[in-house]
Amino acid sequence: MLKLKQLRNDAGLSVRNLSELSGVSRRTIEDIESRGDCRISTAYLLCKALGCTLNDFYDDEQDQ
Repeated sequence: MLKLKQLRNDAGLSVRNLSELSGVSRRTIEDIESRGDCRISTAYLLCKALGCTLNDFYDDEQDQ
């Protein structure tokens, strides 16, 4: 599972704000938050916009 919604909320960003910062569409961000997965290239763009690493983005405790 990905921690996108948590990271976005912690950064004080709306879906729209994150979309503008990352270049990822709002619909894609909403889909990632509901599904919990995405392409690595999309994760990279979101991490760059949020100022976090891919390790921060991925919740490995959920998979155990």
